[in-house]
Amino acid sequence: MAMLTVENINVYYGVIHALKDISFQVNEGEIVALIGANGAGKTTTLQTVSGMLSAKSGSIRFQDQEISRMPEHKIVKQGISHVPEGRRIFQDLTVCDNLLLGSYTRHDRKNVGDTIKQVYAHCPRLEERKNQIAGTLSGGEQQMLAIGRALMSLPRIILMDEPSMGLSP
Repeated sequence: MAMLTVENINVYYGVIHALKDISFQVNEGEIVALIGANGAGKTTTLQTVSGMLSAKSGSIRFQDQEISRMPEHKIVKQGISHVPEGRRIFQDLTVCDNLLLGSYTRHDRKNVGDTIKQVYAHCPRLEERKNQIAGTLSGGEQQMLAIGRALMSLPRIILMDEPSMGLSP
């Protein structure tokens, strides 16, 4: 059984039919990439799965539960995190505060500190800058922070949109 099943979703921007009958599955342990030209619908697809956009028709199921009409915060609670294009960190908050906001749906508050330590172990630069205002980080550091924030919810699936955009080779 697939962890995530997207079946025949159709998404519109006004009268523009942006996604037409998109279907795919993601099984546990798989890494799946959406590849296509600019404007092909990759970002729209991820935004629809994460609840930022609504599909006009079709079905999105996560662990055999329909999530197509579920609000974003409930989708995060189900186990899907989204690292959006352009990072979208909280620019005026510290690195640590950004990470803490990533854990807002968790009920195990006492374990949040352990998860922050794990994020810092993967991205030591974030620990060095934990008290720094996030908007003053370099592009790469902001991308690490966006990924770290997504990890804070302990997701089963992470949707990453343009994870290397703006980073130097």
